[in-house]
Amino acid sequence: MNGITGLQDWFQTPAGRYLLAWERDRLELALANIFGFHALQLGLTEMDALSTNRMPHRWLAAHAPTPTADLVTDFAALPFPAASLDLAVLPHTLEFCADPHATLREVERVLVPEGRVVISGLNPASLWGLRERPAHLYHRLGLDHVVSPRATEFIGYWRLRDWLRLLGFEVESVLFGCYRPPFASQSWLQRFEWLEWAGNRWWPIFGAVYFVVAVKRVRGLTLLSPAWKNARALASAPVSIANSTTLTGACGPNDTKSQEF
Repeated sequence: MNGITGLQDWFQTPAGRYLLAWERDRLELALANIFGFHALQLGLTEMDALSTNRMPHRWLAAHAPTPTADLVTDFAALPFPAASLDLAVLPHTLEFCADPHATLREVERVLVPEGRVVISGLNPASLWGLRERPAHLYHRLGLDHVVSPRATEFIGYWRLRDWLRLLGFEVESVLFGCYRPPFASQSWLQRFEWLEWAGNRWWPIFGAVYFVVAVKRVRGLTLLSPAWKNARALASAPVSIANSTTLTGACGPNDTKSQEF
């Protein structure tokens, strides 16, 4: 399989549907409580990654026209001003880009300070990533009945984390999942359901897919609270009242202000 077309076809297989189901659950939980005004999803048009997000303006971008895409654009040259988006979601976007680092750099440009990027990708350090190794090794492991997606390049989590740090992002959370081999049949996938529990407990970093949430940090930036928050804080702040002894000591016993009080 080659490129995005191959990935879209693969998502129709039992293994592909299994992976998408896991990612949808993570997206629903992660994006429901990310607030702002403008959100963008890059790629994977067959999945509405922003379905649970409540931002008023949401776009789905694609490389080529599709029935569900809101705009067609080059992911390395987005048609948005700098610091204009609050959220960007990249589901398997980087591993199928000709220049994934340029795409990530463009995402950093359009995100506001403290904006978030959510990235999912296939983990090369997993049974699914082994498909990129010699075929005889897969045969030795008894995985002849599997079919993995073919990416131009699997981008490992540690490599992605380094890219994010260089661009000023701070990784807020990371999850790994999908520990069953990518079997071509649903029955084989069900037989290995027990691997989900075992993988989460014993070898979490070897999940087939990673799910990363990162925040764009800007050095020297001080975020100001809204004015109404400051006003409310001042209104509810306790006020200390001096007692008569304090006033007498400060003003003197014959001071008119002290007597009037």
